[in-house]
Amino acid sequence: MEQIRNFLNKEVAEQKMHRLALEIAENLSGDDAPLILIGIRNSGMVVAEKIGTFLQPYIDTPIEIISSSFDKHVPKEIVLSKEVDFTDKNVIIIDDVCNSGKTLLYACKPLLSYYPRRIQTLVLIERMHKLFPIKPDYVGLSMATTMQDHIHVKVEAGEVAGAYIE
Repeated sequence: MEQIRNFLNKEVAEQKMHRLALEIAENLSGDDAPLILIGIRNSGMVVAEKIGTFLQPYIDTPIEIISSSFDKHVPKEIVLSKEVDFTDKNVIIIDDVCNSGKTLLYACKPLLSYYPRRIQTLVLIERMHKLFPIKPDYVGLSMATTMQDHIHVKVEAGEVAGAYIE
């Protein structure tokens, strides 16, 4: 039987997301371009909505939150929840966990038809197993894990309730 190890509770997750929002606000200080947060299906979208809520008091530019969904194993078609012109906008792609960088890389695909001012990435938890040339710009928590470990982010009632390794 596999052992489950909790390493993040709701309170710590909230603190980390608030800190990430402050980092974004600091980096965007003086930039008046609209901000688009793209949450990657399910847990990534929950993190994106929370980051958006935390960011509101700190930046004056409009914030739009949309979702991106695709098959993470065979990412042929990337579907956004809304058609958006990303030209001259700041874009942050958000996911719960970054394992190899593949998901974040493919999430950039729809943006290639536009000319965003900047594209950045944010993950609540980063693992150290990069196979693709993606390094998250904003990281809540970095974890050294084995390839056999699986990190799961628990979401309850639309909130990050914690995370565990299985």
